[in-house]
Amino acid sequence: MEVLALQIFNGLSLGSILLLVSLGLAFAFGLMNVINMAHGEFIMIGAYMAFIFQQLFATALGGVDAGVWFLLAIPAAFLFAGALGALMEVTLIRHLYGRPLDTLLATWGVGLVLQQAARSIFGAPNVNVSSPAWLVGGFDMGSGMLLPYKRIFIIGLVVVAVIAIYLHLNRTASGRRLRAVMQNRQMASCLGVQSRRVDAMTFALGTGLAGVAGCALALIGPIGPSLGTFYIVDAFMVVVLGGVGRLPGTVLAALLIGLANTTLELGTTATVGKVLVLLLIIVFLQWKPAGLVSLQSRA
Repeated sequence: MEVLALQIFNGLSLGSILLLVSLGLAFAFGLMNVINMAHGEFIMIGAYMAFIFQQLFATALGGVDAGVWFLLAIPAAFLFAGALGALMEVTLIRHLYGRPLDTLLATWGVGLVLQQAARSIFGAPNVNVSSPAWLVGGFDMGSGMLLPYKRIFIIGLVVVAVIAIYLHLNRTASGRRLRAVMQNRQMASCLGVQSRRVDAMTFALGTGLAGVAGCALALIGPIGPSLGTFYIVDAFMVVVLGGVGRLPGTVLAALLIGLANTTLELGTTATVGKVLVLLLIIVFLQWKPAGLVSLQSRA
């Protein structure tokens, strides 16, 4: 029973990380049909933002153990990565709409530039971000089962992010404009919605969420210029399986992939487990190409 509970927790933990990584990608892909190959580099930017805050502000804000610097790094990563994403959309992506291959190559090039910039600024070797004292250790469930506080914190951070996005989509004017453009761009434009501004804001939202994901990933391992490349494939799997641009589908797909990965790895290896998950997704999409949750519309 304890092993099953630990596997479920590990699956939820992995799924929450995948969800945080995939949220921004889901909306940018669903709204603009842009395959942003630089999405992983915005995750890397968020992780390095946590490292910068640790180096510059930890001592002045009560020390590393207090963790105030880390709590401030999360919104800072969101704002900085979001600003870079908006700049990228205005200067590059906006001129490539309707040309998916050109967009893919351009964003891949941007990703290479950002990786090289990180190597030039921080160096090629990985660096570590120290966890605050209140995230060290874990919750003892008995029988030797320990649930790490870091993972619990990440799950809580993802819950807050999902609630914030839900409220944004359903309770704000900008969120309703985003949904309108995603469902019918031409009709929304005819009704006065400035679709290009919605595109820029949505792209900024997506890259900002990637920055938050980077802060979370900085807690569970070393960070380096290639950090985002380890998650970009899984992020696209989540987006495609969940249904492009659908928040409930993205949440469900991330949790299912996380649970499937940990379950299949239990009896095989990590590589074989990922291959089996990919095969299951391919088979499912043959049956339901629109994903778990598709947009409902009148015939």
